[in-house]
Amino acid sequence: MTDSQQSRAVVLRELHKDGVLVLPNAWDAGSAALIARAGVKAIATTSGGVSWSQGKPDQQALSRDEMVEQVRRIAAAVELPVTADVEGGYGPAPEDVAATVEAVIAAGAVGINLEDSKPDFTLFSADEQAERIRAARAAAERAGLPELVVNLRTDVFLFGIGEEAGRADDVLARAAVYAEAGADGLFVPGLLDLAVIAELVEGQPLPVNVMAGPGGADGGRVRGGRGPPGERGHRRGAGRVHAGAARGRGAGDPRQLQRAGRGAGLRHGERRLQPLTRRTVGRRPAGGPVDDRVG
Repeated sequence: MTDSQQSRAVVLRELHKDGVLVLPNAWDAGSAALIARAGVKAIATTSGGVSWSQGKPDQQALSRDEMVEQVRRIAAAVELPVTADVEGGYGPAPEDVAATVEAVIAAGAVGINLEDSKPDFTLFSADEQAERIRAARAAAERAGLPELVVNLRTDVFLFGIGEEAGRADDVLARAAVYAEAGADGLFVPGLLDLAVIAELVEGQPLPVNVMAGPGGADGGRVRGGRGPPGERGHRRGAGRVHAGAARGRGAGDPRQLQRAGRGAGLRHGERRLQPLTRRTVGRRPAGGPVDDRVG
């Protein structure tokens, strides 16, 4: 554990407290370098992009070692906080999650995105997932990075778990359990209804992560209302916005990748990423359609 890694963990944690954190997603060292050149403050990996770059489908098809190696390359390519998409933790047991957390911290990550779904598209119970979260937190402590940011993804909406009318309540109940276990944020892919997003933001303590862009929520409309946080007139909005696998697909055109190592390619990549780094978070990115299982 280095001082710089601990500093980046603190930075990532603080970024969640100041307005909306925009997190473009990288799938390899080259995409991470392009994103960093666009002026972002932090980078998230995308399991979808990493999987496709390895010739495999998304949804937990990679091994832990394969994912960790890409995290290592991405973290080494930039001087920014990197949070790693570790899918379902690469094993069902809390011990599996702990091993994954220790590995990605050793690779340079300062945050993780952990799913509560299994490869068969069922979900862990809230209590089972809470044990896995506690294992992640304990592993981070042992690794010397207690500041690790644990973003918890719940796939209730993405996989259509239960009756539609009860899904928001299911997520709210899960969020309460996950927060008590040590989660720092909540990601609900598949949820596009702004009214339900607002309900989740107000109904539980964790910052809500949404996906903006094609197939995602309108980022400009989930940012919250006017007025300083905590004061009258302020309406809480989403705390974290990312592009998911859309960037990986949209920026994956072979002609762009061929240019990526040259200055023209870098400038081209910056122009494609900048809409997500400006204040107008809701502007539609130039990427292609989002996979129905986001990374």
